[in-house]
Amino acid sequence: MLPRSSGVLLHISSLPSVFGIGDLGPEAYRFVDFLAEAGQTFWQILPLNPPGVGNSPYVSSSAMAGAELLISPEKLAEDGLLSPQDWQNLPTFPQDRIDYCAVRAFKWRLLRKAFDNFKASGCFQAEFEIFCCQQAHWLDDYALFMAIKEAHRGAAWNEWGPELALRRPEALESARQKLAEEILFHKFSQFIFDRQWKALKGYAAEKGIRFIGDIPIYVAYDSADVWAHPELFRLDERGLPTVVAGVPPDYFSPTGQLWGNPIYRWEVLAESGYDWWIKRFQRVLEYVDVVRVDHFRGFEAYWEVPAGEETAIKGQWVKGPGAELFNAVKSALGEVPIIAEDLGYITPEVEELREQFGFPGMKILQFAFGSGPDNPHLPHNYPRNCVVYPGTHDNDTAIGWFSSASEEVKEHFCKYTGTDGREVNWVMARLAMASVANLAVIPLQDILGLGSEARMNYPGRPEGNWQWRFLPGSLTSEMKYRLAELTGLYGRWRKG
Repeated sequence: MLPRSSGVLLHISSLPSVFGIGDLGPEAYRFVDFLAEAGQTFWQILPLNPPGVGNSPYVSSSAMAGAELLISPEKLAEDGLLSPQDWQNLPTFPQDRIDYCAVRAFKWRLLRKAFDNFKASGCFQAEFEIFCCQQAHWLDDYALFMAIKEAHRGAAWNEWGPELALRRPEALESARQKLAEEILFHKFSQFIFDRQWKALKGYAAEKGIRFIGDIPIYVAYDSADVWAHPELFRLDERGLPTVVAGVPPDYFSPTGQLWGNPIYRWEVLAESGYDWWIKRFQRVLEYVDVVRVDHFRGFEAYWEVPAGEETAIKGQWVKGPGAELFNAVKSALGEVPIIAEDLGYITPEVEELREQFGFPGMKILQFAFGSGPDNPHLPHNYPRNCVVYPGTHDNDTAIGWFSSASEEVKEHFCKYTGTDGREVNWVMARLAMASVANLAVIPLQDILGLGSEARMNYPGRPEGNWQWRFLPGSLTSEMKYRLAELTGLYGRWRKG
């Protein structure tokens, strides 16, 4: 069970940086210092995997790989693999958002320069070889997948031609030989990400800060995972999905959300003792201390939509692996600290599965107002074993939410909190901190007092998400002390 504590939600990409995207460099270390000085225990982030379609970290080319765009050029310079002269002529990146196209072009150029220096210098060779050996179970396939994908100008793997798409051994061996240099480059990039992340995690641990990270339930169709393990997914003989994932109509969308991810062959996964899932949990636990399992309800029953549908309306609920999967993970890895993202259409069976393993669920204050006193998101209804947020990455900011809320919702909020509608962001933070929930997590946008312009994601909207960054110098001493005061007042100060 989580201790009574608090934390801040901020993805690495949202940090300030002169390189167009937040990274694992100096600003990440400064943010750890901010959290420690404000008495926080947790830094919650989004998935660390490479962002895919729509730049979403939830639609990645690999469930195991790290996001190369988060690699810090400054840390590469500290290791002697780059020089500050390598980025003297920086492009003019926007400060408050990410231009992914420009960042990719720039970052890949720097990474290739670092790769050339790595080969020439012989630095970190032994460490690199150990990494490649330890991670071979996913790294070999990922590096080959990325090299072939680049050779096909970014085409999805099902467009590579049947020999490569269906992994004929002779075709794969030919690709390994022909693309050996590119394969090595992608292994190097993963090694550097791993090295930089673990350095940051070690620094955070010294300061008493632990990481909460996401494990999305599904993987992208155009991913190394599906290409390398097609037997684990419901595909036809051509390698195309027969059914895809989504959710039915809900709070976010009247037509549901058609995610399009391939659905697992759970019976095949069960035959191997859920080995692929165990390795996936093992991998994410190398990077974070607590795992937030995204779309937890899908493990009890998931929404399955026939491939080719334009919306998620014509889907059906299908039973998932349930307790069997989590028992297998527990048997292999011991007690894994898990937060269950139990939002959306939740049945008694989903609640029973969560309670069986003692996983804390989630409460969202933005869902609490405008209905009756029995609303489970109202703080007086919380169990202790839960995590409360003003909103998540899928919600508006507190100020943005309140400004667009109905008069009924605003009136209920003001009556419930005994406030007049000013400083809604801090009122929400206080409400979360004061609750009995063991863990309260505040999005950084709410600490900064930002409106809808700082929203991270609009579920169901394919473009324009995952871009927000906070400006250099935005975090003031006043904000830090105010957060620290609430943290101490309600008994959530970091232990030790």
